[in-house]
Amino acid sequence: MAKGDRIWTNARLATLDPARSGLGIVENGAVAAREGGILYVGSAADLPSSVLADAEVINCDGRWITPGLIDCHTHLVHAGNRAREFEMRLAGASYEEIARAGGGIVSSVTNLRAADEDTLIAESLPRLDALLAEGVTTIEIKSGYGLTVADELKMLRAARQLGHKRDVAIATTYLGAHATPADYKGRNGDFLRDVVLPGLEAAHAEGLIDAVDGFCEGIAFLPDEMRLVFDAAQRHGLPVKLHADQLSNLHGAALAASYGALSADHLEYTDDEGAAAMARSGTVAVLLPGAYYFIRETKKPPVDLFRKHGAHMALATDNNPGTSPLTSLLLTMNMGATLFGLTVEECIAGITREAARALGRQDSIGTLEEGKQADLAIWDISEPTELVYRIGFNPLHARIRAGHTTINRDITI
Repeated sequence: MAKGDRIWTNARLATLDPARSGLGIVENGAVAAREGGILYVGSAADLPSSVLADAEVINCDGRWITPGLIDCHTHLVHAGNRAREFEMRLAGASYEEIARAGGGIVSSVTNLRAADEDTLIAESLPRLDALLAEGVTTIEIKSGYGLTVADELKMLRAARQLGHKRDVAIATTYLGAHATPADYKGRNGDFLRDVVLPGLEAAHAEGLIDAVDGFCEGIAFLPDEMRLVFDAAQRHGLPVKLHADQLSNLHGAALAASYGALSADHLEYTDDEGAAAMARSGTVAVLLPGAYYFIRETKKPPVDLFRKHGAHMALATDNNPGTSPLTSLLLTMNMGATLFGLTVEECIAGITREAARALGRQDSIGTLEEGKQADLAIWDISEPTELVYRIGFNPLHARIRAGHTTINRDITI
């Protein structure tokens, strides 16, 4: 075995390795990494002596190590906020009244178009930093508030730049088919032809897209319209994702599955057929309890159906200015448990192993396994359940990205 650069020892591991049962727990464990990759995961007693030579050994003092956290669904790059319409809703205003007052997605589009790339980066960094402070090492960021070719590209460029400003992996998703702007009202087909499809072409040509998404709903785009977008994505070899079945059952989950989508997200109204289709295709069900909580929904996603059919489930913040201004995956896990009835294991897997699967990156991140990237989170906890149980408390001790410590509560780095 090659020599390791770093070894974290005297640790308790929650590997999330599917070859191990449950959370893949290893007591008195060790993780060895070289050049950003994991060389060894397992019992410290079984660590080959050859790995110890010339390596920096870090004593974790009995702390827990999990894979670095992954937020697999966000709209993190946006301008301004919609706090005023939140206040209006609390006072009893309807969605229509808020829209007439200039709120809703129209507000986010207006703010986004008025902001330049530097402004978007500056406004987005505090949101990103809040997630990194909880151990996030990979984050997905969508476009979708520009709704012009130039503004969608601006969002994607800003998202990519965040990965240069901070030590974090950014997955960018093109969400041109998010909403129809006012100047195309009632003309979805024209908007797709004039803006969404040309924007996809331009973003792909610039190397800005890791996946293509859309909002399949009566207030957004119908299934046949989404097929046009997905067909274009497939022509470019791009994987797809879908906001599906959030407000009604248009069979968006089944549509996503038919394209072998990485994920279908929200899913409150998904039926048995949709859950089964997702399980067959390997499409991950990404549950977003922050949005469910914030807009006070009452229809829960069909967790029991996903379990029945063996569909993979992930959790994400859905960070956005209108329906989920949430920048905590720890709170997201608590919401997933208390609101949706997920188990501790499902919650922790949902922001590590299954979130990696939802981004198509399960071969490189999401679990502690030899050959994967050394993205770790080290926690001051007595048991993994604490990560789901606590509210408003951050027990992160250290965040390791590609083998390098980027946050350490004992040391300013």
